[in-house]
Amino acid sequence: MISNTTGSVSIANAIARQIENIIIDGSLAPGQKIPSERQLCTKLKVSRSAVREALRELAGKGLVRTQQGRGSFVAEIICPQQTDNPFMQLYFEHGRTLYDLYEVRAQLEGQAAELAALRATSKDIVYITKTYYAIDSSSSSSAAHRDQAFHQAIVEASHNPVLMHLLASLQQLVLHSVQASVINLNPLQKYKNQIDKHHRQIFLAITNRQPTKAKKAAQAHVTFVSASLREMEEMGQNIVRQAILPDS
Repeated sequence: MISNTTGSVSIANAIARQIENIIIDGSLAPGQKIPSERQLCTKLKVSRSAVREALRELAGKGLVRTQQGRGSFVAEIICPQQTDNPFMQLYFEHGRTLYDLYEVRAQLEGQAAELAALRATSKDIVYITKTYYAIDSSSSSSAAHRDQAFHQAIVEASHNPVLMHLLASLQQLVLHSVQASVINLNPLQKYKNQIDKHHRQIFLAITNRQPTKAKKAAQAHVTFVSASLREMEEMGQNIVRQAILPDS
């Protein structure tokens, strides 16, 4: 409950700070819907006008975006890469950029897994579990998206907003790199077995609250994928780099 003694403007500011804190601690991820005005009014015991003023303030800062008839959502604070972005063009035109991306993913996702093992809430664990078991049930065209969803669930469970927004800004590039793994490695059983093993190690380390193991497993996973694709290219095979859409 927020005190009503200092006027509606101060109440709106207090509501805005509370929502900002929820975004900062990672409880609301980029793109996630903010509780409705009615829910916020009930939870905070404030007027709807104060809630609306708070949301307008956050929208003015670029932290929240409101869609008519749908509600308010956490904004992408660091804008995602667009398909016509110059760096995206470099990704497709220069072979080394895929491996540069894997180097960055190994560090960031290793950190995310470690923090998730330390900070994941019971709700986070449920979602990580759901996305983990969804990987093997996916069709070939949606496999990369299911795989990415598992890794994204871990990032969100880190409750580090800088890490979350930084990886969100690389979302399209990460999806392409996951697709490269799924299309090129999954059809070959020796690679798929190891990737499945890594996913299970990451999953168990996080759910068993083993941060060091989680970090090592996540880094080993990304490093293995990168090394395997390099091996295939050195053998003269063409590597598919472009993500495809899942089945509708």
